[in-house]
Amino acid sequence: MGKSKLYPLKFHPQLKEKVWGGSKLVSVLGKKGKGKLGESWELSGVKNNISIVANGALNGENLNMLIEEYGTDLLGEAVLKKYGKEFPLLFKFIDAREDLSVQLHPDDEVAKQRHNSFGKTEMWYIQQADKDARLILGFNQKMDKETYLQHLSKKAITKILHAEKVQKGDAFFIAPGTVHAIGAGVLLAEIQQTSDITYRIYDWDRPDVDGSMRELHTDLALDVISFEKSDAKLKYSVSENETTPLCTSDYFETNIVKLTKPIQKDISKIDSFMVYMCVEGNAIINGEPIKLGETLLLPACFQHIHIETEAATLLEVYVP
Repeated sequence: MGKSKLYPLKFHPQLKEKVWGGSKLVSVLGKKGKGKLGESWELSGVKNNISIVANGALNGENLNMLIEEYGTDLLGEAVLKKYGKEFPLLFKFIDAREDLSVQLHPDDEVAKQRHNSFGKTEMWYIQQADKDARLILGFNQKMDKETYLQHLSKKAITKILHAEKVQKGDAFFIAPGTVHAIGAGVLLAEIQQTSDITYRIYDWDRPDVDGSMRELHTDLALDVISFEKSDAKLKYSVSENETTPLCTSDYFETNIVKLTKPIQKDISKIDSFMVYMCVEGNAIINGEPIKLGETLLLPACFQHIHIETEAATLLEVYVP
């Protein structure tokens, strides 16, 4: 098998029921499922959650098998050299009917040492938000360890958390160590490192779907937490029918592409796979249809992109 066999790949979404989940993954994004659905894992290399191809000649193959078979043609030479055969990014859609737990994530160094895992740097793009919906991002005052622990012990941590109202189109970069939570009424796209390591510090004193209380990670979080002021919101201005940079990090570059007509792109200088998440409208990318709520992987062997559409907004992601 050679690179000629590769084409734009879609994968079966992996729907995750969550105590805080809702119905928007089905009603807004067109997923097929029921129950309190909180997450749709669109493209994943996480152990026991490996994505399965849903289209074309490779239908039924899993992502790890594709990496084994195609290597550089799929991932890009630089990506393969840096990450080996481990897919480096995880793509999700998230629907919060209720507040998620207040949490933070470790960086690469701590995650490797404690969990033999990548750290978790992530970003969010807000697709829809109910009236007065908000995110929790850092603290609402100058903070130190002693003050934090006092509020935590009294179950009064919500008094010191910064809440930020959100609306469609807002985007945020969540660095490791940042205290955060997705608030009730928010539907978003999430792009992150391949990691499922979360340190919960507060969970609203609610039981999980099975009736048990979810574990808190107060001690693990303590030497990872950032007490600095959060500057998570990304500033950008969209130009139609152009590629607008949205988020730059060591792990992923994310652009937003808002289209009202077909475009051609030369990506020959990008030594990485490209992933498109459709957050509005529909399009055809190199012959493969994609609509709202769908995600597509364009293998690294493609050097040109042709997007046909009359109206679509896409998140475009690759490894720098």
